[in-house]
Amino acid sequence: MTSRERVIRTLRFENPDRVPRDLWYLPGVEMFRKNELDEVLKKYPPDFAAPRYRYGASRRARGIPYIVGEYVDAWGCVWKVAEPGVVGEVKDPPLKDWSDLKNYKLPWELLEEADLSEVNKSCSETDKFVKVGTEVRPFERMQFLRGTENLFLDLAYGVKEIYILRDMLHEFYIKELEMWAKTDVDGVSFMDDWGAQNSLLISPKLWKEFFKPLYKDYCDILKSYNKFVFFHSDGYIEEIYQDLIEIGIDAINSQLFCMNIEELGEKYKGKVTFWGEIDRQYILPFGTVEEVKSAVRRVRRALDTGRGGVIAQCEWGIRDPKENIEAVFEEWNKPLEEIG
Repeated sequence: MTSRERVIRTLRFENPDRVPRDLWYLPGVEMFRKNELDEVLKKYPPDFAAPRYRYGASRRARGIPYIVGEYVDAWGCVWKVAEPGVVGEVKDPPLKDWSDLKNYKLPWELLEEADLSEVNKSCSETDKFVKVGTEVRPFERMQFLRGTENLFLDLAYGVKEIYILRDMLHEFYIKELEMWAKTDVDGVSFMDDWGAQNSLLISPKLWKEFFKPLYKDYCDILKSYNKFVFFHSDGYIEEIYQDLIEIGIDAINSQLFCMNIEELGEKYKGKVTFWGEIDRQYILPFGTVEEVKSAVRRVRRALDTGRGGVIAQCEWGIRDPKENIEAVFEEWNKPLEEIG
């Protein structure tokens, strides 16, 4: 069974030969621990690949991401990095005053000058499941553009400008997803970090009214071209799991250990693929190898039926011991009968 077949069978609950693997890692791991990273990838090859492509050159971007200092992204957001190898935080949003909105231009050059000429060829050259990440993150991009505190006030008061900004971004993201839907990639992912540690960052009612329709449009576009849809969110998002499934998300990557894993399994096992993860707040950075394996066993007991619907995914932080990352995939490799 090829990796592509394995992932597709997993997403369709059609008895893959084993659970697919997907390792994420922060930029600092590749920057400072490349040898260790290569060893893990060789020992536990991932079942996912990315296509070859290039977005257009930004008119605004300057500086170098992931090193200490400042850089500006394609949207004009000024990021400050305090530690090498991490993304940093936006400290200077370009729309902190709504008066700037009338002159603000989206970075259409990213899409209009994108080179996707190698995408289909790169898909045909691999037997892995080809998944592409996108710019699509409306809630987070609004925070980056407006500032987090400002945005929460805008949403609470329902100011007209927040609807204008939302629709501007939505137009951009629709164009981006239509672009990818017409290629040969197997899956497309988008994201938004919706959860705090124990609750959503906004009310479920507001989420359903203001953001859910956007996500449904994205899913409808991708599904119309028979693409699998992947979604990531940090934090506690149990209150919107059903909504994400309802609009057509095939695989959800969420911080399972912020929620009741067993309850998620009871409600949604067999309805969506759980795309990882293993606790990266405490267990991966600070736990022992046995504690890591115990965490994997907990996830498998709650979510793994042996018929698909789970992906062995974790994120490697800069200081996480290599042994803990290896332990994740070692435990996922075991037959389900050994887990108990």
